[in-house]
Amino acid sequence: MEEFDVPTRLGRLRVRDVGNGPPAVLWHSMFVDSRSWDRVVPALAERRRLFLVDAPWCGQSEKTARPADIAACADAALDVIARVRELTGAAAVDWVGNAWGGHVGMHVAAVEPALVNTLVAVSAPTGAIEPALRRRVRLLLPLYRMIGARGPVWSTIVSTLFTERTRREDPQAVDLVREAVRVSGRSMIPAIETAILHRTDLAWAAEKISCPVLFVTTDDRGEWTPEEAREVARTMHDAREVTVHEARVIPALEQPAQTAGAVLALWESNARQTPLPVPIT
Repeated sequence: MEEFDVPTRLGRLRVRDVGNGPPAVLWHSMFVDSRSWDRVVPALAERRRLFLVDAPWCGQSEKTARPADIAACADAALDVIARVRELTGAAAVDWVGNAWGGHVGMHVAAVEPALVNTLVAVSAPTGAIEPALRRRVRLLLPLYRMIGARGPVWSTIVSTLFTERTRREDPQAVDLVREAVRVSGRSMIPAIETAILHRTDLAWAAEKISCPVLFVTTDDRGEWTPEEAREVARTMHDAREVTVHEARVIPALEQPAQTAGAVLALWESNARQTPLPVPIT
């Protein structure tokens, strides 16, 4: 495994490079960093060269940028993709994004379709943030600024991300989130504003995306049900939905085997239908 930094429009982003094969870029959810993919890396790295991004304000990435929006994150993602193309000679990448990362990937695939071979959007609602959730987050932010990810702030984070069973039986998953918010500290606040409060409706993107799309949903996230994802998929050019069971927002942590299996199935299906992209020269 190697690590390198990519200068982007939202600061320097840390990227881990592991595996072999055509390139895939992975962008994580809120309140974690690229380590949230570690449980699926062994399976995915057998088929792809993975570029695991610490998103702006998170992990080992720079934390000085002002709050932005999904469009600005997509611009930063394009900077990462440009670097990946330089390193691999590939014309395009497979994109795997969880929640925040799914929204970024949808935006990229819509505005730069030639750069995305396939798109996996995990636990990533296409609609704007619901007003009730926006209000709850706005109420918590001042407390986060005062005390950090402790007390009621920590309880809200961990109960939002994980099922009750995971919180009870999987201390390693909980500790990963605890360490991620510790490393990011209060710089997590602009990430929250960007990825949650500034999240807008991506129906326009869904209409424009032409590459094969997999919506990975879970059976315990009320905001984005399997039925809702299937309804959106039916309106798209080439999209489908797979449900991961006994998971909430980060199925790669809660149910890595199911999650990796769904991603690999998309890649294998796409490989059977289309030849691998010709490397750029």
